[in-house]
Amino acid sequence: MTTSSDRSPAVDVREAKTYEVRTYGCQMNVHDSERLSGLLEDAGYVRAPEGSDGDADVVVFNTCAVRENADNRLYGNLGRLAPRKVSRPGMQIAVGGCLAQKDRDTIVKRAPWVDVVFGTHNIGKLPVLLERARVQEEAQVEIAESLEAFPSTLPTRRESAYAAWVSISVGCNNTCTFCIVPALRGKEKDRRTGDILAEIEALVAEGVSEITLLGQNVNAYGSDIGDREAFSKLLRACGKIEGLERVRFTSPHPRDFTDDVIAAMAETPNVMPQLHMPLQSGSDTVLKAMRRSYRQERYLGIIEKVRAAIPHAAITTDIIVGFPGETEEDFEETMKVAREARFAQAFTFQYSKRPGTPAATMEGQIPKEVVQARYERLVALQEEISWEENKKQVGRTLELMVAEGEGRKDGATHRLSGRAPDNRLVHFTKPDEEVRPGDVVTVEVTYAAPHHLLAEGPALAVRRTRAGDAWEKRNAAETAEKAGVMLGLPKIGVPAPLPAATSGCGCD
Repeated sequence: MTTSSDRSPAVDVREAKTYEVRTYGCQMNVHDSERLSGLLEDAGYVRAPEGSDGDADVVVFNTCAVRENADNRLYGNLGRLAPRKVSRPGMQIAVGGCLAQKDRDTIVKRAPWVDVVFGTHNIGKLPVLLERARVQEEAQVEIAESLEAFPSTLPTRRESAYAAWVSISVGCNNTCTFCIVPALRGKEKDRRTGDILAEIEALVAEGVSEITLLGQNVNAYGSDIGDREAFSKLLRACGKIEGLERVRFTSPHPRDFTDDVIAAMAETPNVMPQLHMPLQSGSDTVLKAMRRSYRQERYLGIIEKVRAAIPHAAITTDIIVGFPGETEEDFEETMKVAREARFAQAFTFQYSKRPGTPAATMEGQIPKEVVQARYERLVALQEEISWEENKKQVGRTLELMVAEGEGRKDGATHRLSGRAPDNRLVHFTKPDEEVRPGDVVTVEVTYAAPHHLLAEGPALAVRRTRAGDAWEKRNAAETAEKAGVMLGLPKIGVPAPLPAATSGCGCD
């Protein structure tokens, strides 16, 4: 039975309060922040203008606990807001996410001006907790030990109109020694396939043409019911949804990556030729210390099978340099895998202690200067490989989905930017006709850099899409809102491109 205290408090739209959500960490947090924004808007709050920088009635920090000095960053930001809160009566500050799940009462002790602390399992309670803190005039700390509601059942304010995250599972059953995520997000819990497909169909009906299936370990999907082929079946089911043009997923784990998934990728036309497969280390010794349940031979075998089935696939990865006990020989094994795998891009991290993980107390911690030197060598090698792989794209004709805000220099260069099927970023000459984010443009690649491609000639074709229509409709609605007309139209959106999304925990 739902009580009045469980319902989101309604905020009088005549005195609508503003909110700002600041997100740190991985793609899970990015998606959770879409839910937090949706919850607040469902309760009557309105988004603060861009660049408000804490000048909102409610500021929410969605935190990450897996980065070094994550807590220092949080308390530094909270400290900067303290005087603003004093000068702005009624302002509220909330802290959620992984660091909140881990530190709990510590946050209010260190920053007593915080009004609400909530965890990864009860993000749906945010509006209620804010109202309770306002009424009772004291901080509300509520951390659930297990998931209260699957996040996808919550309201959502998505960030764009042509693509969306779709969560298929939460939590993780792995025990990697460098990762604290399972302790903070819990054991893996899979969502029902029918619910996933229903959400995708609803998004497509709203104009979305690209979805990214999201999970801490997406290809372990089905472990709840003992179906090892559940993920490949899900990919194939996505292929039958009319109007869904692009399907991506992140992040898989080599342990659970099976041949049926490769076959589904190759045989389902709207599953994109892109794979993000975390390596972490090329050394069997280090992989064992990390408690990664695969070895170099197994990893390279997967890459070989993917390339055989999908020759143009772009494969990206995560690598940790300087894990405790890593020798020069171990590091050279990582360099060897990078040379053999020919990653399109590698997101490389210097190992840093994550409090609460087994690796943090391991012997053989590597001196900072050694880690830095190895990191620089690996980055230099990968830059060379990325450039060589991108040069192979020159002369190819590609269909790009036009992106919003991904080309920082587009205005100065009179270009637009888009994503190729394999997720490579391509900057292209702006066509004479109108092109909207979500539309599809066909171009020929003329130049390659390590991290992007250029198509300097005229567009070969422009296809206006329902996704572009949705972007146009959303833009019109937001313009009307700024003018004071509340249309109440739904906001749908896009996940950050992979390079941004994987800059979080990198623990898959």
